[in-house]
Amino acid sequence: MDISPQAARLREQLRGTLLAAAATPMTASGEVDLDLVTAYFRGLLADGADGLAVLAHTGRGPFLPPPVRSAVIERAVSLGVPVLVGVGGASDEARTGRVTVTLSTARPDGPAASSDAPPGSAERVVEEARVAAGLGAAGVLVFPSAEDRLALHDAVWRGAGLPMIAFDLYTLPCPPAVLREIVRHPGVAGLKTALLSDAMGCQEAIRITHEAGRLAITGEDRMFGPSLLWGAGAALVGLAAARVGVTREVMRAFAGNDLREFERASARLDRLAAATFTAPMEGYVQRMLWLAAAEGRIPRSHAFDLYGPALEEDGRTLERALLTEV
Repeated sequence: MDISPQAARLREQLRGTLLAAAATPMTASGEVDLDLVTAYFRGLLADGADGLAVLAHTGRGPFLPPPVRSAVIERAVSLGVPVLVGVGGASDEARTGRVTVTLSTARPDGPAASSDAPPGSAERVVEEARVAAGLGAAGVLVFPSAEDRLALHDAVWRGAGLPMIAFDLYTLPCPPAVLREIVRHPGVAGLKTALLSDAMGCQEAIRITHEAGRLAITGEDRMFGPSLLWGAGAALVGLAAARVGVTREVMRAFAGNDLREFERASARLDRLAAATFTAPMEGYVQRMLWLAAAEGRIPRSHAFDLYGPALEEDGRTLERALLTEV
C-alpha cells in the first residue's frame, strides 16, 4: 500500500533524529509531579534529543491511568518538539492496577481516555491514540499485541488518523510475514526495532522496512552502532532517558567521516548499555532512573520504577560506577 501524506511527513520529520524514550519519574508511592516531568523532558532536549517518546516501554505507558497519561503528553507537547506517544500494551499488573499512580500538581483541562475499555484492547488503544492526537502528538508508537497486529494498526489509523510507528519489541517479536504487512500500511511511517540481542532479526526488520519505503528507527540499546550500520535512519532509545549525550555522539560520529571517533563513541555507549541493559532486563528502567537522579535530572525521591523487577544491586553503587565508567 502507498504511504499516506501524514505518515510520509512524519517519516521525513523523524529522519536522522534522536528521540529520547523518556521515563516517567515518580515516587515510591506512585506520585507524579508534572512540573518535575516538564523539567526532566526539557533537560533531555537541552542535552541533545531532537524529540520525545513518552509513555513508551521506558515510560511504563501501559501501566499508567488515563489522567496521568494525558498530563504527561500535554507537558511533552508543550515543549514544541516532535512527540511520539506509546499506545496499547497490556499486562496482568495493568489490568489489576496493583499500583495507584496519582498527580501531585494540577494539569490543564484536556482530553483523557475513558477507562471503560480494558487495557490492551483495540478499543482502549484507539482511545489512547485519539487522546494523543487531540493533545498535539506527532504520532503514536503502537505496542506489540498478541492479537491481530495488522488489524490493530488499521483500527488506530481509522480511529485516530494519527501516523504510526510500528514497534518490534523483544518481549513479543513480530513474525517477518506480519511485519511486512504492517510496514506497508498507509498510516505507518516507520518501524522501531528493539530486539535486544537478535542481530539477524534486527537486520531482517530493517530490510523489510526499507523495502516498504518506511523509516527504520533503532531502539537497539545493546546493538546501537551496528543497527546504524545496518541501515537505521533514526533512533528512539531508552539509553537517552538519562545520558543523552552518549547516544548523540554516536549518531554525530556516524554521520561524519571519522571512523575512529565512531568507534570511540560506540564503545562508550556500549559500556553504558552493558551496565544498564542487563539481567533482569526489565530492570533497565530503574537503572536509568537511578542514573537520571545521579545526573541531577530528577530528585532521588522520584527515581522509582514501580513496575519492574526487584534488583539486587544498590542504586548509589551503580550510579557511581556508571558515572565513572562512561
